[in-house]
Amino acid sequence: MGIIEALAKIGLVIPSAPRPARKVSLGKRLLFTALVAIAYVMLASTKLYGIQMAGRGTISPIISIILAMQSGTFAQLGIGPIVTAGLILQILVGAKILNLDLNDPEARKNFTLASKGLGIILAVVEATGFVVSGVYWYVPQAVPIWIKIAVVLQLLWGGIVIIMLDEAVQKGWGLGSGVSLFILIGVAWRFFSDLFTPYPLQTGGEIYGLVPFVITSIRNGALNFWYIFIERLAMGYPTIVGFVTSIALIAALSYLNAARINIPIVVSRYGGIKTKVPLQLLYVTNIPVLLTGILISDILLFLNLFQNYIGANTVNTIRAYLSPPTLYAFIIRPWESIAYTVLFMALCILFGLLWVEIAGLNPEAQAENLIKSGLDIPGMRRNPRVLASYLARYIYPLTVFSSIVVALISLIGDIFGSYGTGTGLLLAVGIVYNYYQILLYERTLEMYPMLRRLVGE
Repeated sequence: MGIIEALAKIGLVIPSAPRPARKVSLGKRLLFTALVAIAYVMLASTKLYGIQMAGRGTISPIISIILAMQSGTFAQLGIGPIVTAGLILQILVGAKILNLDLNDPEARKNFTLASKGLGIILAVVEATGFVVSGVYWYVPQAVPIWIKIAVVLQLLWGGIVIIMLDEAVQKGWGLGSGVSLFILIGVAWRFFSDLFTPYPLQTGGEIYGLVPFVITSIRNGALNFWYIFIERLAMGYPTIVGFVTSIALIAALSYLNAARINIPIVVSRYGGIKTKVPLQLLYVTNIPVLLTGILISDILLFLNLFQNYIGANTVNTIRAYLSPPTLYAFIIRPWESIAYTVLFMALCILFGLLWVEIAGLNPEAQAENLIKSGLDIPGMRRNPRVLASYLARYIYPLTVFSSIVVALISLIGDIFGSYGTGTGLLLAVGIVYNYYQILLYERTLEMYPMLRRLVGE
C-alpha cells in the first residue's frame, strides 16, 4: 500500500457530504454559503472549555488571517491542517516524488482523501502541540490531565468540522470553497476591528480602533495629527496612512484582477475567424502569496508551540526574520526587514512557477488545450512543441511578473500598516473577485438556460 492509499484510508474517517444529485440552485447555494459562514463565526467566537487564557503571547496577524485562526476558540487550528496537507502533497506530486496522475478521476479522488487524511494527522499534532506547550494556562503543570485531553479533543473537533464545511462547499452545496470563505471572513473581521474596536488591547492602554480613538482624542482636545497619521504604526496600531493604503491597494488589486493580456489566435473550424485568447495579467492570481504565507505561518506557528524547548531567544531571533516588516522595522531592524523581503519575493516567484506546472497552466498544457479546441496561432504550425515554445514567451514572463507584483503589493500593505495586513487584502480582493465571477456565470446560466448545453451542464 502506497502513502497516498494509506492517507486516503485515514481520510475516510471524516464523514463526507455527498455530491448533490442535481445542480443546486444559485439561491440555495448562497444560503448554504451564508450558513457555513455563520457556523465558522460561531466556532471562532466560542471559547474552549478548560483554558485560562487565549494563549501565552499573541499569534501574529499574518498567521491568524492566512490560516483563519482565532486564539482560544474552536477555530484555533483554522484551515491550517487541511491547507498544509494539500500544500505538502501538491509539492510531492509536482516534484514527482509521489507518482500520481491528477488527470485520472480515481487518482484525484484518492488525492482528495489523502489530503483529508494528512489533515487529520496534522490536526492531531497541532492540537497536541498547543496543549503540551502550555499556552492556555498560567501554571500548566498544575492542570489535571483530563482537562488537557478535553482541550485536545475540542481543538481536534473544531479542526475536523472546518474540514467538513470546506468539503461540503466545494462539492457544490455552496459557492467557491470554504477555505476562501474563512480567509475572507478573517480579513473582514480584522479590517473592521482596526477601524472600530472601542477597547484597548491591554489594561491601561489606549483605544485600538482608529475611529473611536480619533473621536475620543477630539473630545479630550488632544488630537495629534502626526500621531494618528503614522506614529501609532510603531506600536502596531491602525493609522490613517494604513487606512489610505488599504483603500489604494483594494483599488489597484481590483484593476489588476480584471486586466488581461491578449494572444491572437485563429478558429480554423469556422473558416479561420481571428480572435484573441485573454490571459489574466495576474496569471497566478494570489496563489504565490497564499502558499508563501502558509509556509511562513506554519513555521512561526511551530516555533510558538515549541518555544519552551527551543528557547525564547532562538525563537525571537528566527521570528524577527520571518515577520512582515513595517516602516519602523526598516529603520530599527533593517537587516531583518531586508532579509524577509528578499525571502518573501524569492518564495513567491518559486511558488508561482511551481503552481503553473502543478495546476496545468504551463505552456505545454495550454498548447494541448488550443489544439483540442481547434484553435491556431497565426503563422504557427499545429504542433504542440512549436505552440508551447511560442506560448512560453508569454506564460513564464507573465508568471514571474505577476508573482513579483502580488508579492510587492503584499509587502507594501504590511510596511504601511494596511488594515487586515497586505497579504490579507491581497487574498480578500482575489476571493471577492472570484465570487463575482462565479455569481456572474451562475446568473447568466439561469437567465439563458440554453447556454447550459453549450457548457456541458
